[in-house]
Amino acid sequence: MLDEEVLAEFRAADALLEGHFLLSSGRHSTRYLQCARVLMDPMRASRLAAAVAAKIPRELRKEITKVVSPAMGGVIIGHEMGRALGVEALFVERPEGTFELRRGFALAPGDKVLMVEDVVTTGLSSREAIAAIEAAGGKVVAAAALVDRSAGTVELGVPFYPLIELNFPTWAPDELPPELAGTPAVKPGSRARP
Repeated sequence: MLDEEVLAEFRAADALLEGHFLLSSGRHSTRYLQCARVLMDPMRASRLAAAVAAKIPRELRKEITKVVSPAMGGVIIGHEMGRALGVEALFVERPEGTFELRRGFALAPGDKVLMVEDVVTTGLSSREAIAAIEAAGGKVVAAAALVDRSAGTVELGVPFYPLIELNFPTWAPDELPPELAGTPAVKPGSRARP
């Protein structure tokens, strides 16, 4: 899937928003991709997951025995990635503030895991999810995401396969351009903020 085709899927779902947004990283942006909206349509979610799976080298795809994603944002794309790869999809959640496998889920020692996110900006959630997967006995062999917003700078410690890299400008709170400084920021997404 070409970048323009991916963006067309977001536009068709009204999932590419414009305005003043406060991102989970604490930075501000004039654009926000609402992955939950683009994944609402099961057929679209399936197409996007198949496109992400196609980015992963064939030999690596054959090794993957489980897909694990962080709740909440990664659950749908994780499930669809499991379907695309023909393996089970599990998720990690934060019942006490740190990621752990959902109650009742287990990884077999040595399970080769693909960790899947919807959007990666700083990589914090991804690294936390990878640590939880490895603490549960899995071996994370790669990570994937619908969108990489890190400008290609994120380091996860494993090969990373985003469907698309989008580098919308972002600003720290003390460096906002005048047109944003005078407007309130919307806090989209599902991650708690300070």
